[in-house]
Amino acid sequence: MQPTARDDVRRIEDHRDYLRLLVRLQIGPRMRAKLDPSDIVQQAILQAHERRDQFRGLTEGEWLAWLRAILANALAAASRRFDTQARDPRRERSLEAELDHSSSRLEGLLAADQTSPSERAVRGEDLARLAQALARLPDDQRRVVELHYLNELTVAEVAERIGRTRPAAVGLLFRGLRRLRELLHEPEGPGDGA
Repeated sequence: MQPTARDDVRRIEDHRDYLRLLVRLQIGPRMRAKLDPSDIVQQAILQAHERRDQFRGLTEGEWLAWLRAILANALAAASRRFDTQARDPRRERSLEAELDHSSSRLEGLLAADQTSPSERAVRGEDLARLAQALARLPDDQRRVVELHYLNELTVAEVAERIGRTRPAAVGLLFRGLRRLRELLHEPEGPGDGA
């Protein structure tokens, strides 16, 4: 699975939405006011391009873990600028573990009961597709799906977090999941998967 020089740029860019989603899951409201997830992802992508020859893995899972480690470093560096408790070196390891945990929750959303090697390789591509589909949802629907399924908040907690009633949060969640399923079942167009 070693990326070649011509595919590594495309492969890193293909995971932009996935990386942005992981950052959104990691930064709380206080940090979100100071840090833009797109800026952190852009920094991680630049670092990945600079270090692409250092990737030694063979599988899609190793590729995603390598990208998450770079993202954890970029997120830790960004948070150090704004948060004094982030200066603890153990915090960087904690961020990497949290990013791995968030990725596992994403896999859970895909109901990944796949077991063969080819199905595990497809799972990595599915994670990227899921992140891209989430990015295409309206912001309010995306937010409730992320809060409920990826941050593991109850519907009542989601409603409180977004400042809406519980029935409104349920409606957003229902519409968001329905649209997410539609997006995931759309065939990839000529410019979508290449």
